Formats: sequence, C-alpha cells, structure tokens
Amino acid sequence: MDLLEIFKALSNRTRLEILKGLKDPVNSFPPQDEGDVHTVGVCVSSIQEGVGLSQSTVSDYLATLQRAGLVEATRIGSWTYYKRNEGAISALAQIIGKEL
Repeated sequence: MDLLEIFKALSNRTRLEILKGLKDPVNSFPPQDEGDVHTVGVCVSSIQEGVGLSQSTVSDYLATLQRAGLVEATRIGSWTYYKRNEGAISALAQIIGKEL
C-alpha cells in the first residue's frame, strides 16, 4: 500500500467526494439503467452527472483513485463501473490508527 499515492489521490476535493459518494451510491448519484450499484458499481456517466464535471475529468479522477487502490473497476460491454475497495480502505484506516 503506497500511502503517498493514496494521500495524493485524496488531496483533491472532487476525488474525495467521489469516494464518499461511492459509499452510499444510491443517494449520491443519479440512478443508472444497468446492474445493482452495490454489486457492479456506479457507471462513469452517473458519477459524471452527480459531480457535474466532464466525462474525461471524471475518468481521470477515477483512474487516480484506482491506481491508489481505493476503487475497483468492472467493465461490462462498453461501460465501466466503479465501486469502493473496502478492503483497502479498511487497511488504510488501520495504518492511520496504528502508525500516524
């Protein structure tokens, strides 16, 4: 776990808001047509609409969160869905509590 990469990813307000929103996707983002958001994740277009930024910016932010290990991506057809990596977030919380 690269703490510096994680803290860099979380240092942007919108990326932090996306990660918070993915904790409660039903109430944080507009509904989507396919799949259960808790199982599959939230599609980029729904996240984009929820945060009010361009698709390319949201995709870049999600890629940063994914590289940091905080979100996981699932590709279904031409759509990509994102959800939180709860294991990594729990591990981060333990590290912060123990080492920082």
